Amino acid sequence: MTAQVQHNLPAEPNRFVGRARDVAELCALVRGERVVTLSGVGGIGKTRLSLRVAATALPGFTDGVWLVQLARVSDPELIVKEMADVLGVREEGSERLLDGLRVRLRGTRTLLLLDNCEHLVEPCAELVAGLIADCPELRFLLTSREPLRIPGELIWRVPPLDLPDECHPDAESVLFFVERAAAAGARAVTDSMPDVIRLCRALDGLPLALELAAARSSLLSPGRIADRIGDRFRLLTTGDRTAHARQRTLLATVEWSHDLLDHKERVLLRRLSVFAGRFDLDLAEQVCADGGLLRGSEVLDVLSGLVDKSLVLHHGDGGRYHLLDTIRHYAAERLREAGEEARLRGGHLQVICAEMERCYEAGSLGRRLSWPARAVHFARGRTLLDDCRAAIDWAVESGSAELGLRLARAALAILAVRGDLRESVGWYERLLDLDLSDVPADLIGVAKGGLAFGLETRDELDRAAGLLEESIEEQQRHPYTHWLGVTYGVALTVFFRTGQSDTALRYLRELEAAAAGHDDLFNLTTARIARLNLALFQGQPRQAQRFGEEALALAMESGHHWTLARALTHLGAVAEARGDLEAAMRHHAAALPILEELDNRVELARCQAKVGRVAARLHDFPAARRSLAASLVLSRQTGRRSGVVRALVALSVLAQAEGDLDGAVLAAAAASALRESIGQHDAPARTQELLSLARDKLGEGRVALLWASGTEQEPGAVARRILDRTSDAADLLEPAVLTPSLPASLFVSLSGPAVRELRNATLTVREREIAGLLTEGLSNRAVAAQLVISPATVARHVANIMEKLGFSSRAQIAVWAAEHGLDNR
Repeated sequence: MTAQVQHNLPAEPNRFVGRARDVAELCALVRGERVVTLSGVGGIGKTRLSLRVAATALPGFTDGVWLVQLARVSDPELIVKEMADVLGVREEGSERLLDGLRVRLRGTRTLLLLDNCEHLVEPCAELVAGLIADCPELRFLLTSREPLRIPGELIWRVPPLDLPDECHPDAESVLFFVERAAAAGARAVTDSMPDVIRLCRALDGLPLALELAAARSSLLSPGRIADRIGDRFRLLTTGDRTAHARQRTLLATVEWSHDLLDHKERVLLRRLSVFAGRFDLDLAEQVCADGGLLRGSEVLDVLSGLVDKSLVLHHGDGGRYHLLDTIRHYAAERLREAGEEARLRGGHLQVICAEMERCYEAGSLGRRLSWPARAVHFARGRTLLDDCRAAIDWAVESGSAELGLRLARAALAILAVRGDLRESVGWYERLLDLDLSDVPADLIGVAKGGLAFGLETRDELDRAAGLLEESIEEQQRHPYTHWLGVTYGVALTVFFRTGQSDTALRYLRELEAAAAGHDDLFNLTTARIARLNLALFQGQPRQAQRFGEEALALAMESGHHWTLARALTHLGAVAEARGDLEAAMRHHAAALPILEELDNRVELARCQAKVGRVAARLHDFPAARRSLAASLVLSRQTGRRSGVVRALVALSVLAQAEGDLDGAVLAAAAASALRESIGQHDAPARTQELLSLARDKLGEGRVALLWASGTEQEPGAVARRILDRTSDAADLLEPAVLTPSLPASLFVSLSGPAVRELRNATLTVREREIAGLLTEGLSNRAVAAQLVISPATVARHVANIMEKLGFSSRAQIAVWAAEHGLDNR
């Protein structure tokens, strides 16, 4: 069975009409050209066409087709982050996110679809040019009103839909309008074909204009619609048609649709433009209602009218709405003309800040709360991140430092759990540059700690250290809050990493006293984990065990899964140090599903490497290979070279346990070379022990040759050698050039005794659990009830299982799960 190609392309919302020749031509072009840019006026259908081309071209890109939406990105510095988020790449140190993308993409047959580049042309051009130079098999498909103008770019001008003439009255534009009008509930449209043809010609075959016209066809006949559009366009189409005139034609179409709204619909539409992402009814009521022009009780009916007229899109995922980008920009201009921008964007900032603070307080500060109750608030906060960005932009623009700092503080908790702190650095830097004279001093102190938190993940330790000292000093002047404990925790990491142990120990003692005195379970857990690490470093495993057990008890009492995962993985490390490998395996295995649910792929890769290492020491070699293969794939997807180092070290342990000293030395050498390339020079003591043993068994000369070979080989090749020493299937694991890692093809059509189970290994613990429940014939809702998760989460997991295993039905999953012993019977 051929595995399905990975992608994140959305399902088509309705039938794709026309453009068969365009799709066929573009599919051939994206296979042969490095960069293809679909260029044309807004509303001409660039996005929809690009999505159809990408979906049709899927089989030609074995390593995936990925959509990166740039419409909501206003900061050029966030383009790389947006692409990294789609590809699952996580930051590793200062300014290394782009390196992570190169790691992820080099050597892969991948198509990236960048949608809506026109407002970011220059940074997009620089990024695309750099990536195609470094990644020979990478292809780009872009949509933009303006070409990038880079070497190798093929500019493909998107034409309007074919217009009807005497020979072809059933042209693409006519078929498109009839299809959309029928979907809108219009009757007997085909009885007025002369008017339909006139309308399609008047709209120049522009898909968005036709869509808006079709939305009105249930109330107005095609003839009446054509009459109104003709009146409007007479003012805007004098003289020859130029590119600028086509732009004005689209504007006229949107203005025409806007003119058909009643007064309250116009008010709500312009006010909805302040939302950057998807919003729900509650947010719309809070931000847009004023008790005068638009009362809160009226918002639902007015919003429904905008949905009916296709000016607002409605999604079934919890009643979320959003505006098309073209409509949102038009509505934002109307908001400015009405003199409401400052008030509405200020209100949006206040509402989003309050919402995020509620999510943070309910999900993170509640001392004792079950994880399902916390997870609801965590998920809610993640849906608000786009609006957080827009709100912080307004806070900076309007000088609203206090609200902006409060919002950044609340959002930091969401970003930290996923390891996405780079963006918060920019937030805090801009906000702390504002006039802070009226901002409470304790809030400024917390903000400096938050900035240091992000800087530590970028390895800017000296700058972080100074901010931490200022932050702690200021926060100590005020009543204790959870944030002081968090700041202490960051300080422990920074000062231990910079060798300032005395300062770190002082802060550790202060953290213990403060957190204990205020029953702060979250930060008490952090303190116990710090004590555990210190005891391990000092060679005191019994004390480390005691601190680990205390951390686990505190984490379970608090109900916070992030602290629970941290406690479990650290207990696993202690158990391994003590030689209790079975206990180490239990602890690491227990952490895996928690990290999966949190979507923290960086920590998940770390945990899988630990599971693989322990399995190797237990001589469960198939299990070790499964976990280490999964760890390598995750590290590649997140662009974390340190994760590849960790997996290589574990592979060296595996090779040694199997008696393959050659492979053990090769993997240790590859790990050492990669470790040094990222600025880490402290080789583990195990390496010297391994080399001493190898010299005794193999001889000094052979070990020297092996070490030199390992440092020069692509570590991906070394990994393949150990993962499967006998099967030709290891050749499917293509090496990356910049940093060693394993491509997605690792899990496609593998064979041979050592890798036969890798396809099973690609399923996460949660996915295997769900696959087992499907053998009982349970619905998504029934599975969700058993696992205490949402039906939507179950549906996503089922889709992931199908994609990974190449299946197309739940029945196939159930049969496969039963064959692999995953059923619960």
